[in-house]
Amino acid sequence: MSKSSYLAYGAKTYYRPIEATIRWCGLLRFELRIVKALGRRALPEVGEFPRWPLLRFNAERIFDALSHGELPYGKAGLVQASRRPSLDDPDLTVRHVDLKAWMAHYYPSERPTFLFDDIERALHPAISLEALNVLLVDREAVKLQLAELSQLHAALQLQHDALAKEHAIRVAQGDAHEPGRRSESTYLNIIGGLLTLLLGTSPGGSAYSSFRNMDAVVSALLAHHEGRPGISERTLWSKLAQARRHLEASR
Repeated sequence: MSKSSYLAYGAKTYYRPIEATIRWCGLLRFELRIVKALGRRALPEVGEFPRWPLLRFNAERIFDALSHGELPYGKAGLVQASRRPSLDDPDLTVRHVDLKAWMAHYYPSERPTFLFDDIERALHPAISLEALNVLLVDREAVKLQLAELSQLHAALQLQHDALAKEHAIRVAQGDAHEPGRRSESTYLNIIGGLLTLLLGTSPGGSAYSSFRNMDAVVSALLAHHEGRPGISERTLWSKLAQARRHLEASR
């Protein structure tokens, strides 16, 4: 809040208790009317201003603080501990800074605009300026981390785009799904080994399975999986035979 904004809400260097009360209640535009009605009285009578019941209540709060030494006071903005005026002195005043400190301590949830700027009013009462500074430092650290993560994401995105482009080229050339020579050798070894078990016997002469030859294996595969890619009679005979030859050649 700018200085002009403070002045718009009636900020001054010091206040008479009733002036502070009027500003606390947000009744600055009725100040002349209220002050004229009170004359030299410090407190409104009970029910004197029925439209503004908080006017007397907040005035009592201020005088309660004055009488208990919670809020320093003086005359014409000067606070002298050895020469304090009586509480009914019409010239009694409280300083702006003392009033703000008192209210922040005893009534932290109430932050009238003539004492607190926009940032102070927006802060939760439990958050101090020190805590706010810590939060701001943490915020800057998080922003830095986000910037670093953003750079990392951009680098990974470039790698992804390059791999996607390479994959698209391979698909266009028709070899995207062709296994490498090492992978193909591994697959053939596994298929040949399984086929040996299906058609083989144990050292004691017992058959490992009920299949007696490759024709039975091919027939069973067709019966259970015909129609799937690669599951045709011609392909099965070719691949199974290739697997057996590959396994025998690698021994």
